[in-house]
Amino acid sequence: MTEQPSSKGAWPDLPPGPYGTPSPDLARRLAEAPMEAATMPSGDRIPMIVRYADVRGLLASPASSRNLREPGLPRMVSGRALDDDPATLNNQDPPEHTRYRRIMHGAFTPRQAERWRPRVAAIAGELLDAAGEEFDLAADFALLLPARVICELLGVPMDRFAQVREWTDMFLSTADTSAEARAEGYAAFMAYAAELIARHRAEPGDDLIDLLIAARDEGDRLSEAELTNMVSTLIFAGYETTAMMIIRGAFRLLCHPGQYAELVAHPELVEPAIEEILRHEGPGAPGMLRRVTESVETSGGAVTAGTVVLPNLSAANHDPSVFADPMRFDVRRFARDVPHSHLTFGHGPHFCIGANLARMELQEAFRALVTRAPGLRPQEDLAAVRWNDDAFAYRPRRLLVKAG
Repeated sequence: MTEQPSSKGAWPDLPPGPYGTPSPDLARRLAEAPMEAATMPSGDRIPMIVRYADVRGLLASPASSRNLREPGLPRMVSGRALDDDPATLNNQDPPEHTRYRRIMHGAFTPRQAERWRPRVAAIAGELLDAAGEEFDLAADFALLLPARVICELLGVPMDRFAQVREWTDMFLSTADTSAEARAEGYAAFMAYAAELIARHRAEPGDDLIDLLIAARDEGDRLSEAELTNMVSTLIFAGYETTAMMIIRGAFRLLCHPGQYAELVAHPELVEPAIEEILRHEGPGAPGMLRRVTESVETSGGAVTAGTVVLPNLSAANHDPSVFADPMRFDVRRFARDVPHSHLTFGHGPHFCIGANLARMELQEAFRALVTRAPGLRPQEDLAAVRWNDDAFAYRPRRLLVKAG
């Protein structure tokens, strides 16, 4: 009997289908239960919003707060977590959040992302050349590419990245890590980010940390706490989430060899294909909690003030009222006229500030695959591939492939 992705830890109450596809229960929730409660890894029960219009509206609403630090509020995980630091961009509301984003905007424009495209493409090519004919696409390419890219962009020495990965694995784990361990790991991660900033101040260069140190808006600049948190967030998000999308995207294409062959024959489809990978596979976790500060109407009824909810981005990306035949993976979907964008990068004030960089990196990862490994195929039964079941970022643990 082949092993399918386990439902253990596949929170929140939406265990994946075969081959890591969306939960078989998602169609029912979208049709009949758009606000049904879900169980978080902490054990808290929280209304989960699944319809596209409701999720998008909530993300854009000024009544949707990321301040979850009041005592007694439901939590994603037990103990200290990424939601607890008020200096983190994702945890701020306007006007503090607006100011923070305005200062940093220039460091994350499409033009800045294009500056790094040639280097990302070169790294992707080097990794595939070194991988050989048979390799683990997860360990030898998908995990290494964003690690090397983020190290070069932020000036993180590669010999320190093993420790960085330990920290990110802890923050993404849904396992019962002790509150003390999470707190110690978070403090160590912040201390390392501060160390990187100090080194860049002593020896300035032209990488992303240098841009953030210099960033200002009419004389206003990031505080030390904001700068430290931004650097740590870039390390965290720039590594694990990008790696997860490469692994899941490659797995999905291996499940659809005809579509991979189409990309090989038409490399110009890589960019729209990335949007479909982001929609179908992203964001790999449902999203972040929100506290509603005043009553908000949704298609499932009113969400009363003070309620903590989970707007599920992945569920919204599979809403049939927005995306035709949403469970179907189609690399040409976004090459056609699609009236709505996916929500993988969020929406509204908290739209992912690194979206331009992430898109560029994913484009170059898959461009390298289809041009350097045109005959890419799995080396094991895809139904038997083991997926992790103890982390927010749900992905295959390994992906054995043959390039030729």
